[in-house]
Amino acid sequence: MDDRQALLQRTRRHFFGQCGLGLGTMALASLMGEGRSVHAADSTAADPASPRPGHFPARAKSVIYLFMAGGPSQFELFEHKPKLQEYSNQPIPESFIKGRRFAFMDTFTKNPPKLLGTTRKFARHGESGEWVSECLPHLAGVVDDLTIIRSVATDVFNHAPAKLFANTGTTQFGRPSMGSWVTYGVGSESRDLPGFVVLQSGPRGPRGGAVNWGSGFLPTVHQGVSLRSGGDPILDLARPGAVSETSQRRAISAIRDLNQSHLDETGDPEIATRIASYEMAYRMQSSAPELIDTSGESAEALALYGAEPGKASFANNCLLARRLVERGVRFVQLYHTDWDHHGGPGQTLGKELDTVCREIDRPCAALVSDLKRRGLLDDTLVMWGGEFGRTPMGEVREFVGRNHHIDSATMWMAGGGTKPGLGLGRTDDFGFAPVEDRVHIHDIQATVLHLLGLEHTNLTYRFQGRDFRLTDVEGQVIEKLLA
Repeated sequence: MDDRQALLQRTRRHFFGQCGLGLGTMALASLMGEGRSVHAADSTAADPASPRPGHFPARAKSVIYLFMAGGPSQFELFEHKPKLQEYSNQPIPESFIKGRRFAFMDTFTKNPPKLLGTTRKFARHGESGEWVSECLPHLAGVVDDLTIIRSVATDVFNHAPAKLFANTGTTQFGRPSMGSWVTYGVGSESRDLPGFVVLQSGPRGPRGGAVNWGSGFLPTVHQGVSLRSGGDPILDLARPGAVSETSQRRAISAIRDLNQSHLDETGDPEIATRIASYEMAYRMQSSAPELIDTSGESAEALALYGAEPGKASFANNCLLARRLVERGVRFVQLYHTDWDHHGGPGQTLGKELDTVCREIDRPCAALVSDLKRRGLLDDTLVMWGGEFGRTPMGEVREFVGRNHHIDSATMWMAGGGTKPGLGLGRTDDFGFAPVEDRVHIHDIQATVLHLLGLEHTNLTYRFQGRDFRLTDVEGQVIEKLLA
C-alpha cells in the first residue's frame, strides 16, 4: 500500500488524534494550556493527588466540614435574643421586610409575619461566656474550643441552590466543590484513601446530591468519594472471589501501561487521573474496610461519640472522620439531615428539633475533644453549619416553625488555626441581620483556603476561556478569627 492509499484510509478520528500539526493537537494544546492553576503543582504529575506545598505555610493540614443540611435555626441553638422574646407574637416592623423575598412567607405589609420567640432556655458557658441553648449540652461543654460566628450571610434562599452555593461558591451546576479545590491546591497525604471523602447520615441525602461534592471542570481525581459507614464502604470494591490477587495485579499493571502510553502521547490530565484511580481502588480493597471497622476502638472512645460499630449514624461518621484525618485524608465532609423546621408535619421546632440535636450534639463535641486530646486539633479545622439560617419571624403551618433566611446564620469552627473561645459577629435585637462583623459565605471559603496555606485569589483554573476560583470575585479572609 503506497502512502496515498494509506492516507485515504485514515479515519477522521485518526486525523484529529494523530495529526502532529493539525487541529487535534492545536485544540488539545489550547485545552491543556487552559487547565492550569497558580500553584506549584504540575497537572501532568504522575500522581495528581500527591501532596504539594501551598502559597504559604499552612495552619491546618485537614478539614472536617460538618454540614447540617436544611438550615439549623440559630434562635433555638446559639442566638440569645431577649428583645425577640419580649416582642414575640407581634408583627415585625415593616422596615425589616420591605422589598425582601422569602421562600415561604407572606410579606405583605397589611398582614406582616409575626416575630417568634423561642421556648428554649439559654445560658452562658465556659470561660468565654458564650451563649448556647439547652438543645446542645455537650457542645456547651467544649465552647471554649469553638469560634462561634453569628453573622453569616448568603445569597440564596432555596435549599438545593443554597447548598450548592455554600459548597461551590456558585448556584451553577458543574463547578468544583470546596473539597475539590482544596485537594487540587495541596493534594492529599493519604496514599490508600481518597483525598476528599464524603459521609452521609439522616433520613435522606442532601438536596442537590453529588454535585455538592463534585469536581466540576477540575480533574476528576479531586471528586469527593462517598463512603458508606456500614457494610461495604463502596459497592463492588472487593475483588471477585474467582479472581486471584496475582491476576488482578497483572491486569491493573497492563492497563496502567496502556494508559501511560496514551498519557505520553496526549498529556491529557484525565488519563493521569485514570491511572491514579485504578491504583487507589486497588489499595482501597484493604484500606477502606479497615477504615470503617471501628470494632478495634476502645469502649471509652465509642462511648464518647455514642458510636456503635457497623451502624450507619452521624456518631459513627464523626468517629470515621477522626480516623480519616489520622490517615492523612485532606478534606472530610459529613452531611446530616434534616434541619428544615418550617412547622409542617415532621418539621417542628419541638420533637423533630430535639431529635436532630440529640443525633449531632454528643458526636460533634466528642470529635472536638477527641482531636484535641490526640494532638490533632491544632492542625485539623472542624467546621459546623448549614446552607442558611432561619427567620426571627414565625411561619405558621400545622405548627409554628421558621422560614429560610439568608441574612443571618450561625456557624462555628474549631482548631486549625482559629481562635478558641471567640464569639464573632453580632445581629440586631431581633436577630434579622448583622450589625457587626458581617461574614459572607465567600469569606468563609477564603478563610478555609487561607488556613490551608492557599491564597484564594491565586487558586484558579482556566476553563472555557476564563479563570475560575472558589470565591468567584469576592471573599475576604476573616482576620479576627485567626489565632
